[in-house]
Amino acid sequence: MRSEINLLEKFHRWRNKNLSTKTFIIILSIIIGIASGFGAVILKNAVKLIHNIPSNVFSGNINHYLYFVYPVFGITLAVLFIRFILKKPVRHGIPNVLYGISRRKGYLGKHNLFSSIITSALTVGFGGSVGLEGPTVATGAAIGSQLSRFFRLEYKYVVLMLACACSGAMAAIFKAPIAAIVFAVEVIMIDLTTFSLIPLLLASASAVLTSYLFLGMDVLYPFEVQSTFILNDIPFYVVLGILAGIVSVYFIKMYMAIEKIFSKMKKATVRLLVGGLTIGTLIFVFPSLYGEGYEAINSGLAGDVSYLFENPLFEPFNDNLYLILGLLFLVIIFKVIATSATFGAGGVGGIFAPTLFTGVNTGLFFALFTKNILGFNLNVSNFALIGMAGLIAGVLHAPLTGIFLIADISGGYKLFVPLMITATFSYITVKAFTKNSVYTFQLALRKQLVTHHKDKHVLSIMNVPDLIEKDFVILNSNDTIRNLVDAISVSHRNLFPITDHEGIMVGMLKMDDVRHLIFKQETYDKIKLKEIMYMPEHWISPHDSMEEVVKKFEDSGRYNLAVIDNGKYVGFISRAKVFSNYRKFVKDFSHD
Repeated sequence: MRSEINLLEKFHRWRNKNLSTKTFIIILSIIIGIASGFGAVILKNAVKLIHNIPSNVFSGNINHYLYFVYPVFGITLAVLFIRFILKKPVRHGIPNVLYGISRRKGYLGKHNLFSSIITSALTVGFGGSVGLEGPTVATGAAIGSQLSRFFRLEYKYVVLMLACACSGAMAAIFKAPIAAIVFAVEVIMIDLTTFSLIPLLLASASAVLTSYLFLGMDVLYPFEVQSTFILNDIPFYVVLGILAGIVSVYFIKMYMAIEKIFSKMKKATVRLLVGGLTIGTLIFVFPSLYGEGYEAINSGLAGDVSYLFENPLFEPFNDNLYLILGLLFLVIIFKVIATSATFGAGGVGGIFAPTLFTGVNTGLFFALFTKNILGFNLNVSNFALIGMAGLIAGVLHAPLTGIFLIADISGGYKLFVPLMITATFSYITVKAFTKNSVYTFQLALRKQLVTHHKDKHVLSIMNVPDLIEKDFVILNSNDTIRNLVDAISVSHRNLFPITDHEGIMVGMLKMDDVRHLIFKQETYDKIKLKEIMYMPEHWISPHDSMEEVVKKFEDSGRYNLAVIDNGKYVGFISRAKVFSNYRKFVKDFSHD
């Protein structure tokens, strides 16, 4: 062990002597990109392997009836792995990364290197109605986090490495390196500076090359633009954007509501039973909800709605337009419920693929309705494709990611203008109803969300306990002026907290309040502190957010505020301490 430490120290000394920080960050970004690409390769192959097990064991119509069982079986295996082997929670991928940045200084536990891969492979491989993007991003971010800690990087470089890992993971999955960088900037909320751009580019490029090497050159959602848009179609893209925004609002609200319902179920077995039966029933009726749904997405992009009729009950009516529209509407509605129930039951996965699935069906529904009911000649495939961008813009609050991802997977930018229009109107619509995306609403409720707003960003990662000063002489309410004078002689502070015998803060005194009594020795033993103390009007809880602390300083006009936890005195926080720490964090965030 000692030899390993010595070797590590030698490496650090060699690195500091021979490599500049910028050079080392560039090298590390390539390593992280390759590692993130491998994470995506392993996860995709694991899901493919598990996905083929049921069809190899069972055949014919029995497979359809077993849709009731498969998701419950997969989620049960994931839950058992988490509870009895891992013994640590596996949180949702991207929210977990955002939480690590905002509250844990970029640290993600070592188990995230493999836990998301195993649990999401079991969940999705057996039909859980979620995606693989979130777990892949979580795995890549864990690689970035662990390497950053190993190489003792400063916080600003840790965040950059996490962004590189996330960018690499997305690039490897979708084989869309530019969209992956936009995702890192827009969703992970890394500041795009001249310094950060090069590592992001290299990580994204190295990850997509790794994906090409092991998964081939084919993109996940192949699409070739057969005909570009015409100016007369612009109003329809605007309407599609508004519709996508409305569907996004439904997606976010329903997701939040179902999560709240499952959070009230205290027993894991109850959550598993309720969630599993919900998913199984929905998949039995609508088989296209099974797993990631990328086969259905690809069919939809081609204008083929045959995936709606995989249930034998619907197959005889596959040429009925009204049934097609009805099934599209129901698939949009129930995909959100199936995804939320998968998470509620204990499954692990991502929200990105369900968003794309909902988007392609929204675009299809709009185009088929407008073309066949209203009589306008629209290109159905184009609207299905652009519907995906609209849902990414709305559900994830990531319009640029939606635009560049769909432009990348469609093999060009011939539809860039309609992509911009639909994504923009979807984003405007959804922002009118909800401030936060599915990734951020829980963090926002706990005031732990990192944003592009620099002040809020810095305040979100500052911790109240780190600012508490405890070098104050504590007095008792039954002490006299003499005890106060003795305390003044040994203290360099002009504030004196007063507590009872249980440590409950009952008041405080300032030097200015007792200065006139200090020189009257005849009062030293006559006046007790409880007769002249006062209870502060404004005080801080250790559980307050830094935004609340700053507001309390502004409202009170005080330079020092007491910290009280359930009535007990903890210490003081000074305005000067808050400001000096704020400046330090701003400096740490600023790239050279």
